[in-house]
Amino acid sequence: MVTVRVWDLPTRLFHWALAICVAGLFITAEWGGPAMVWHFRFGFTVLTLLLFRLAWGLVGGHWSRWAQLPLRPAQVFAYLKGRIASDHWIGHNPLGSWSVLGLLCMLALQVASGLISDDEISNTGPLSFLVPARWVNWATSWHKDWGQSLIVLLVALHLAALIWYRFKKKLSLVPAMVHGDKSLPQLVTPSRDDAPQRLLALVVFLLSALAVYGLVSIAP
Repeated sequence: MVTVRVWDLPTRLFHWALAICVAGLFITAEWGGPAMVWHFRFGFTVLTLLLFRLAWGLVGGHWSRWAQLPLRPAQVFAYLKGRIASDHWIGHNPLGSWSVLGLLCMLALQVASGLISDDEISNTGPLSFLVPARWVNWATSWHKDWGQSLIVLLVALHLAALIWYRFKKKLSLVPAMVHGDKSLPQLVTPSRDDAPQRLLALVVFLLSALAVYGLVSIAP
């Protein structure tokens, strides 16, 4: 067995930061009132993280790149039929890949709807003035109801999959997302995770944050 760096530090930090922000969004939404200030801050941070992950999927570590996600239907069917063992996949397996993609897309839609929402009480999305009133009404309804419920469902499925792999497949997926390494029977291409790569990640994150700041700053 050989130890291989699969998840680089920027990918791991993204993963846990996103988890914290999503939890923060639900907590502040339930509390309401003054907590909504933090709800918006968490939302802007999630948007920054999503922009970062979009770019990092192009220039990040080998196994964090979009090209490494096994998304083809043939791969999904082969995995579901058990033709390929779970431990064959170095990064995400086919179901995990679609799960990750679905959750990121739903979060993007939820953040987008929040940016143009208006509860007509005290909270207004910074970009709501750019779209027609019917869009604002739809976005507000989606953001508070279906959008939130679907994200809860996807997060629950994600956690259930981790538990199922741990106890049914005897395969724990969480440790690798903490320390970044996996023990494999043969050497494969590792994810680059040196100082220059981490510096690149910092630059990408700062540019993403600057883009979000510029976007929300156009509000009157």
